[in-house]
Amino acid sequence: MWTTAPTPPPSRHRTRQWARPSVALMCVGLTAAAVPTAVALAAPAGADGPGGFNTPGNILIADQFNNRIIEIDGHKVVWQFGNGSSVPGPDAVVGPNDAERIGSLTLIAGTGTPAGADPSCTNPAGCADNRVMLVNRQGNIVWQYGKAGVTGSAFNQLNAPVQSTALPGGDVLITDQGNSRVIEVNRRHDIVWQYGMTGAAGSGFDQLNNPNSAELLPDGHILIADESNNRVIEVTRGHHIVWQYGSPSSTSVLNGAAFASRLPNGHTLISDSNNNRVVEVTRGKAVVWSYVTNLRPGSIADPLPTRAVRLADGDTLISDQFNDQVIEVTHGGTIDFTQGQMQVDGNGPDQLNAPYDAKVVGDFTGLTNPGDGG
Repeated sequence: MWTTAPTPPPSRHRTRQWARPSVALMCVGLTAAAVPTAVALAAPAGADGPGGFNTPGNILIADQFNNRIIEIDGHKVVWQFGNGSSVPGPDAVVGPNDAERIGSLTLIAGTGTPAGADPSCTNPAGCADNRVMLVNRQGNIVWQYGKAGVTGSAFNQLNAPVQSTALPGGDVLITDQGNSRVIEVNRRHDIVWQYGMTGAAGSGFDQLNNPNSAELLPDGHILIADESNNRVIEVTRGHHIVWQYGSPSSTSVLNGAAFASRLPNGHTLISDSNNNRVVEVTRGKAVVWSYVTNLRPGSIADPLPTRAVRLADGDTLISDQFNDQVIEVTHGGTIDFTQGQMQVDGNGPDQLNAPYDAKVVGDFTGLTNPGDGG
């Protein structure tokens, strides 16, 4: 993942010409009295009707290098946030890596893009965003954490936030990758919990190296995909690791852990990105299911799949990043659905550009349920 720090960490964003081709929220334009409550954020979705905005079964996609979030019904775009600009603003998100629907609002991580990835970004240092936002149906940012285009670690600042998850009670869990930390923030912009020492990448006690996702587990533990440490860890609120899969010293088990979620059966679903696969592992660390995306006909050598979400029907939704597709795969390995055209960067009908994340509206198996958040 990209950061604007003088010496950036290894990048999760990579273009094809490279060696290897991602609540205390600021109220924007509202008075404190007007800020929605946790109950309001968890309100019914209010779908438009069959296929319309927020219809269960639609797919929400973080279309990374098109600088947009789209919601699709089949291949039809029924909602979009982001005007494609590489300058972050009230109508623009740059390099979004993550999105989830919370009631009728959308929680978005605006990560930013590196130089050379997005044709609209002419800055030789890349284009930063560094915000986590709540956006309403009309496309208005109603809450925000982080400042547009500002890279930092001080109060209300982020550095390449790659993922955010709504927590019960109103806080938001943010994977602040460039700052080597996972933070929980409340509505007053206070950090109420943190794992990882700010700016100190490592694999020692309370350290992370390019974390790429974090999720709250039912027992209060946090599951973290610690990407450049090639591991997934489960940590307590007291910063103790109680389960780990993979190791910083080896790439044979995991190589670039891009995402992890705990499934209802107790297994863990992991995007093993640099190995171009998704794996499901037991608590005892046995691999019981896998899908390799670069073995698909027409695939590039290193598509680097970033997100895999297990759906309630047993299928797995995979963001096959540099193949420019989101695919739904059955447990038997059959592709049921694709969005985007293989290796075609574009923003036209049925086109994507390095999609980083996809989730099915109303189906959050293996994830913190956004309907309980806010």
